[in-house]
Parts: sequence; C-alpha cells; structure tokens
Amino acid sequence: MKAVYFAWVRERIGRNEEEISPPAEIVDVRGLIGWLSARGEEYAHAFENPDVIRVAIDRAHGKHDAPISGAREIAFFPPMTGG
Repeated sequence: MKAVYFAWVRERIGRNEEEISPPAEIVDVRGLIGWLSARGEEYAHAFENPDVIRVAIDRAHGKHDAPISGAREIAFFPPMTGG
C-alpha cells in the first residue's frame, strides 16, 4: 500500500509518500501508526502524539480503529484549520 504524508508529518518524516508492507498482524490504522513509529527516529517524531493524526483510507476520512485490509493508499495529516 502507499503511505502519503502531509504538512508537518511529511516534514518530520522527510518524504511525501512511500510504498509500505506492514506485517499481517497490523490490521487497523492505530496498529499501522505504531508500526510506522518503530521504523526510525523521524517516524517516531512524526507520530509522537498519534491522537492528533488524521487519516484518509483510499481518500475517505477514517478513524484510528478503521481496518486497513485491502487499502491501496493511507494518508496521514495533522489537524487542519482554515476559513
């Protein structure tokens, strides 16, 4: 699946996107964030406060308990404000 990073998540990780292959035991967004956090210091920094991270699974907003099985793309972004 493709992981896409936006705003300060992207800046902290140092890349816009990447292909990832999480292990089979990673079944939801929460588990995926934990798995990504363990991939290195930059990921740990980007996901240090996972509750503020928003996600979109195949371009539809999702929650942290959403399953990731079959997803082609998961995007991670911080909360946004605007007007």
